Amino acid sequence: MNKWHSQFIASAVALVLFVPGPAQAQEEIRSERVQFARGASSAVVEASIQGYEIVDYVLGASAGQYMNVSMATDNTVNYFNILAPGETEVAMYIGSVNGNQYEGTLPADGDYRVRVYLMRAAARRNEIAKYRLEMIISGSSGSQAAGDAKVAGTDYHATGMVPCSMEGGNPKGSCAFGVQREGNGSGMVTVTKPDGRTRTIFFENGQATGYDESQADPGEFSASKESDLSIVRIGREVYEIPDAVIYGG
Repeated sequence: MNKWHSQFIASAVALVLFVPGPAQAQEEIRSERVQFARGASSAVVEASIQGYEIVDYVLGASAGQYMNVSMATDNTVNYFNILAPGETEVAMYIGSVNGNQYEGTLPADGDYRVRVYLMRAAARRNEIAKYRLEMIISGSSGSQAAGDAKVAGTDYHATGMVPCSMEGGNPKGSCAFGVQREGNGSGMVTVTKPDGRTRTIFFENGQATGYDESQADPGEFSASKESDLSIVRIGREVYEIPDAVIYGG
């Protein structure tokens, strides 16, 4: 090997050694502890990030519990990852690969981190993302039988919030719900409207089939599915009910 060839290889090796790794966030990761309301099994966060900002939403959970996390955002490169207890860098779920919808059984006890971020190119451009993040943790995984444990002090197997609208169109608000499960995707979801009145929606095998017409303000009923979301319309009212509500533990 001649001297020129040796110098070329040495230079190439030096370049490889000094190629920088993935860009690090230019700001600290901000952590926010998520507290579910008393008796609730879900929480919703509406916020925004800009540039290299990263937010960890920290939730305590137990092995075997069921987690459902979904995010709606106005920026197509705004994602979330999920980190298992004890992890600070390695994610068990990567949103930029798998999308902004996660559901599954949790592997361990401890604090889980739902890490919201912008992809590196967007962060460099100092882009802004406004997002709505919903986090559900329920008793156990998969389809549940009617013997699910009930939320203390209620007749419901789970409570929380679902997107809703009283004026038609895409829901921009949230309504409280309680669900009574009968197993295999059947049961009743009772939604409390902003005026305090309720709607009870019936499900069979994961499909919304009707509602309690004895309640106030009856209207034409229709239901459709978008992926794992039931879109229920009663008159001008619109409710978006994830499958996890009727199937979850």
